[in-house]
Amino acid sequence: MPPNPALRKLGLSDNDRVVIFHADDIGCCQASLSAYADMVAFGLLSSAATMVPCAWFPATAAFYRSRQPALDIGVHLTLNSEWSGMRWGPIASRDPATGLLDKEGYFYRTEEEFQSRADLAAVHRELQAQIEQALASGLDITHIDSHMLALFHPRFLPVYFDLARAYRTPAFMLRADEARLRQMGYDAEPAAVVANLIQAAEADGLPLLDHVYFMSLDKHEDRLEEARQALEQIPAGITYFIVHPAHDTPELRAMAPDWRSRVADCELFTSEAWRGAVREAGVHVIGYRPLRELMRTDNPL
Repeated sequence: MPPNPALRKLGLSDNDRVVIFHADDIGCCQASLSAYADMVAFGLLSSAATMVPCAWFPATAAFYRSRQPALDIGVHLTLNSEWSGMRWGPIASRDPATGLLDKEGYFYRTEEEFQSRADLAAVHRELQAQIEQALASGLDITHIDSHMLALFHPRFLPVYFDLARAYRTPAFMLRADEARLRQMGYDAEPAAVVANLIQAAEADGLPLLDHVYFMSLDKHEDRLEEARQALEQIPAGITYFIVHPAHDTPELRAMAPDWRSRVADCELFTSEAWRGAVREAGVHVIGYRPLRELMRTDNPL
C-alpha cells in the first residue's frame, strides 16, 4: 500500500508513527464508565467509543456533556451481545423479522450468527438509530466503529461506509489490499470485494488507518510490558491501539469472563510508567477528531 494520504494532510511525514489510544465498550456497564472517567482525567487516552444500546449509555452521555472541551468519542456500533449475565438488544425494532434477535430477544452472541441471519435493511435502520440516539444525547461523535468487528463483512461494509459518508464521520477500517486481507483470514472472493470497498472509501475521502493493535483480553499479566513492546514495534502510519478498560467491581466480575484484562487496561492507562513509555517511544498521539476534520474539509457541505 502507498503511504497514508492522511499523514501529509495532518502535517506529518510518511515515516511518522501515529497512534490513536482508544477505549472500547464504554457504557456496557458502570465499571467501564467510571474507568473511562479516570482515564480521561489522567490524560493519556485520546479516543473512545460508546455502546448506545447498553444500560449505561445515558450515564456515558451525561458524563460527556459535563466535560469541556468536548471529548473525542464515537459510536461503537453494536449488533452482538456476547455475554450471559448482561444482555442488550436493538433500539430501532424488536421485530424478529429483522434477523437481529436471538431466541432470548437479544442480539446474537457471535458475529457469525448475526452475519448469517440479519436483514440488510434492518441493519441499516438499527445502525442509523444508534447514531441518531448518540447525536440526540448531545455527543459530537468523532467516528464510528464496529463492536466485535461484526460489520467487517462484504454484505455489511457498504452500509457501514454509507453511514460514514452520510454523517461525514470516519469509520474505523484498515487500509488493506486483497493480499493483506487474505493474510487476515478472508477467503479469496470476500477479500476481493472488501479490498474494492476499502479502495472506494478512501477515494471518497474517508480517512482510514494503517494498523491496529488490540491489548489482549485473554492475558492480563505483564500489561505494561505487553504495551511497551507493542508501542516499540508500531510501524510508520496511523495505528489504532485498542483497550477495553473497566474498574474492578462485582458487576464486572459477574458479567465479563475477561474482567481481569479490562481492569488491567484501566490500570495501565492511569500509570505514570506507561506515560513515560509513551513519551520515550516518540510517537505522535492523536484522536479521531483531526481525521474527522480532514474528511469534512475534503467533503464540504
